[in-house]
Amino acid sequence: MEVPENNQSESLEQRQDPKQFFYGWYLVAVGVFLLSISSLGVFRGMSPLMPVLQKNFGWTRTQISLSSLLTRVEGAALGPIEGFLIDRIGARKMVLIGFSIMAVGFVLFSFIQNLWQFYAVFILINLGNGIGGWLAVVTILNSWFRRKRTIAMAGAMSGILIAGIFVPPYTIALNHGFRVTVFVFGLIILAVALPCVKIIKNNPEELGLLPDGAETESDLDKSTPSKISQDQEVEFTVGQALKTRVFWILTVAHVSSTISLATLSIHLMARLQDIGLSSTTASYIELVSSVVALPSLFVAGWLGDKVSKKYLVALFLFLQGISTIVLTVANGLPLALLFAVFYGIAFGGRIPLMTAIRGDYFGRKAFASIMGWSMLPNGILMAIAPVWAAWMFDTYGSYTVPFLSYAVINLAGALIMLVVKKPKLTHVIQHHNS
Repeated sequence: MEVPENNQSESLEQRQDPKQFFYGWYLVAVGVFLLSISSLGVFRGMSPLMPVLQKNFGWTRTQISLSSLLTRVEGAALGPIEGFLIDRIGARKMVLIGFSIMAVGFVLFSFIQNLWQFYAVFILINLGNGIGGWLAVVTILNSWFRRKRTIAMAGAMSGILIAGIFVPPYTIALNHGFRVTVFVFGLIILAVALPCVKIIKNNPEELGLLPDGAETESDLDKSTPSKISQDQEVEFTVGQALKTRVFWILTVAHVSSTISLATLSIHLMARLQDIGLSSTTASYIELVSSVVALPSLFVAGWLGDKVSKKYLVALFLFLQGISTIVLTVANGLPLALLFAVFYGIAFGGRIPLMTAIRGDYFGRKAFASIMGWSMLPNGILMAIAPVWAAWMFDTYGSYTVPFLSYAVINLAGALIMLVVKKPKLTHVIQHHNS
């Protein structure tokens, strides 16, 4: 991207001043706020919401879980479109549009009277989250960072875990009045998101900068750790990425993790109450998981910029599978706490690595579109998994079969990650020409 002539002298001064704080770290902070809000509303908040909706409306777990089916299918279908729009019109505009839609959705949520209104509202909320949430945030950071990409993404994704710290008060508020709670939450989304949008810049070139605050492209290449890559970062198009074997391996490995993640985001609180924990105690189990996940996330982010990410991902997927087995056999507080520790380490470590490895392998220019296409199969299976778990519970009174199935898939994903290799763009071009 060309820098306007009247900004070139200012940009040169910015590059030549080594003491100046790199603007990309402000965007990491913005990412923390945005992902905290979206995670609490769409991901973390669904688990304590299920018992509340059961109590207030008498709906079954299958009926409530169908909201996940509808929204995940919607997200899968729109993933490629959202990625294309982010790459074309910029993540900043998408954040503004997405969070505004999400805020309206939560306000409308406070007025629902029946199941179909609940479905409609959650489709709207998840549409907003899909447009302006996680994909938009990580696309911004993928553009602003290269050498420190993983630690930057880890910093922003800490917002997903920080949201877990607010689960206990959010649970108490929902139990005392879910309508007021979700109405106020909608207003909070607007209050947080709109100021954040003013800070966002889509890429460092908008300010005449380079990724990581490097002064020149050659400096950026030289500063890249040799353990990561000795080559300049390649830029894949969507079509080129889809032709690589590694794109599909990464997608399968990602799915192996997210199907259990999507299921527990809805059923964890209910499962913990099934083994005799109160709603408040169950919310503190989620809190423990989030507290454990935070240091794991930053350790993984630091290590991911220094050693091969695929081995780290394999380790965390393995731990996630073990944690799901522990939850399946849990019969009280001790095993619930053991689950929280294992799951926290696994979840915190995996979330920045699976995203950053795509940036390392496929570059910056079409990152959102490439991620959007990977969300298509991911979203469909994430839609089915929680509903099947709910149906099994409503039919047989147990989560054992679905939880153990997802644990095995997790472990298989860990093995699959071991065969991942960084793609070479020349091989893709040669294959296309042949």
